[in-house]
Amino acid sequence: MVQIRPADECRYDLVSLGEIMLRLDPGEGRVRTARSFRVWEGGGEYNVARGLRRCFGLRTAVVTAFADNEVGRLLEDLVLQGGVDTSLIKWVPYDGTGRAVRNGLNFTERGHGVRGAVGTSDRGHTAASQLRPDEVDWDHLFGTLGVRWLHTGGIYAALSPTTPDTMEAAMAAASRHGTVISYDLNYRPSLWKAVGGQSRAQAVNRRLARYVDVMIGNEEDFTASLGFEVPDTDASLSQLEVDNFKRMIEAVTKEYDHLAVVATTLRTVRSATDNDWGAVAWSADAGFVEATHRPGLEILDRVGGGDSFASGLIYGLLEKDGLATAVEYGAAHGALAMTTPGDTSMASLKEVEALVHGGGARVQR
Repeated sequence: MVQIRPADECRYDLVSLGEIMLRLDPGEGRVRTARSFRVWEGGGEYNVARGLRRCFGLRTAVVTAFADNEVGRLLEDLVLQGGVDTSLIKWVPYDGTGRAVRNGLNFTERGHGVRGAVGTSDRGHTAASQLRPDEVDWDHLFGTLGVRWLHTGGIYAALSPTTPDTMEAAMAAASRHGTVISYDLNYRPSLWKAVGGQSRAQAVNRRLARYVDVMIGNEEDFTASLGFEVPDTDASLSQLEVDNFKRMIEAVTKEYDHLAVVATTLRTVRSATDNDWGAVAWSADAGFVEATHRPGLEILDRVGGGDSFASGLIYGLLEKDGLATAVEYGAAHGALAMTTPGDTSMASLKEVEALVHGGGARVQR
């Protein structure tokens, strides 16, 4: 299992590195016909830090960059409401039109029934994508201030030619100072298609994987991001997913034998609002463990479910005993996060623990 620095030696329990976008949500409607939008903040790496702060009460911060305009300040306000430390955010002067730097936008439909969720991002030339390795004093952050856990992932890696360099600088410094590093592969075809597709994604992710202690990703992520192929079997769908993942892990850990933990969510999409939901994880000492399988989970907004799984898993590894407990916390938190709108979790620790211990949806009075 991972070796974690003592909390009293560190300012932060977790720091995330990645981009935060402004999500524009048309509610039950469509982006193409919307006349109003609700706004949220969101980003694959940030969502983990926010979940750990708001649901689990840990000390978190985010390394990112914003263009210094009203949209950037709105994003800051949303991050502050989430309780995540903003002191590591870099503010970049705005040029008035966004020619040189801007803040990212993400238009996202939740989907319903046979109509799946749809995301349309608008994030070219953003401040976070231009953050350079030398613009953050990584040794001060991980050494002097102290960080128990760094989380980043494949979404940020895809944003520009330089984000992998920034990530590598952060991960190398974190490794030097004994900080655990988690990485969510989070393959998004739309982010890679104009810059080399899967071959480029695999080159970047395989380069960064050598720094990773805890690897997170679904079966498709491992194939698209790292190039591991697994043949199908004749088992039932849920068992097929589990068996395929186990064979995948055997291949992944043979090549990346430094990995301490590998974890994934398992999702069968029956409709946008009806998913089977579960999770599997592996470590060398625990072997394979499975979370409670939840068939027919009703979904309000699936965006951020995987990130909430990651934050629950990390909480379990930081604060609880054993991988089996950690994967249960991750699966329960991810399930609860998808019952509310927005990218980030609105669940409480009490709700997560009730679900972990078999609680249902009866009214609470």
